[in-house]
Amino acid sequence: MIIIGVAFMAVSLNIFLVPNRIAAGGVSGLGVILLYLINVPVGVTILAANLPLMLITWWVIGFKFVVNSVIGALLLSLFVEALSFLQPITGDLLLASIYGGILMGIGTGIVFRAQASTGGTALAARLINHYFGFTIGQSFLFIDFFIIFLALVFFNPEVALYALLSLFVASKVTDLVQEGFAFSKAALIISPQSRQIAGRVLEEMGRGATVLKAEGAFTGEEKEVVLVVMSQGEVSRLKALVYDIDPRAFVVISNASEVLGEGFRLRT
Repeated sequence: MIIIGVAFMAVSLNIFLVPNRIAAGGVSGLGVILLYLINVPVGVTILAANLPLMLITWWVIGFKFVVNSVIGALLLSLFVEALSFLQPITGDLLLASIYGGILMGIGTGIVFRAQASTGGTALAARLINHYFGFTIGQSFLFIDFFIIFLALVFFNPEVALYALLSLFVASKVTDLVQEGFAFSKAALIISPQSRQIAGRVLEEMGRGATVLKAEGAFTGEEKEVVLVVMSQGEVSRLKALVYDIDPRAFVVISNASEVLGEGFRLRT
């Protein structure tokens, strides 16, 4: 899994990001900048930046946090250089930033799903969190925006804006890969006929239903709330079923980006 993820990241860098000078945050973004400034290979920068970060993090935080990053960082450095023969597909900055971000996000998501990382930004963010008290998320943003600022200084504002776009795309795709592509919906139904609704959901939709005890904040009246999780295509059927029983039912339907368990994806 880690090898597949790292391969996606290396391909993204070699055919989209590096040839178009798109430094989309992180150590790899720093590598893009240094390649054009002083001709240091991106893989060398990734390895050179990660080694001291690993040692410092090991000393300050502990070995357990570092161990999952070692393999990813070494493989990424190796793959970036091994695949450097790949030719760029496009010189269009918009296409390069979008598709580079997509491939980078797929690779990062796969690595994260393997409960690993490629070091770099993750290690630096943990150190910033330890010494300065910023959250991990804030630290990630600070580092990535700093790299993009360097791209603005050493390249030009247009390239920096495309780097920001690529970072955004990669972030969204990473979340998508981690959470899965099968989106589900969760419905909360408040109705005096809650038991009847739950029964028909079981019989007609073949879905489980959970009846929760609740209390109205204003009236103090005890109520029952029916929780139903379903596929996106079953939403219309559920609404028709509910309003056939109680036209005045209060229904809230929200996205459930990941559902694990019987009837859905089993945890692996």
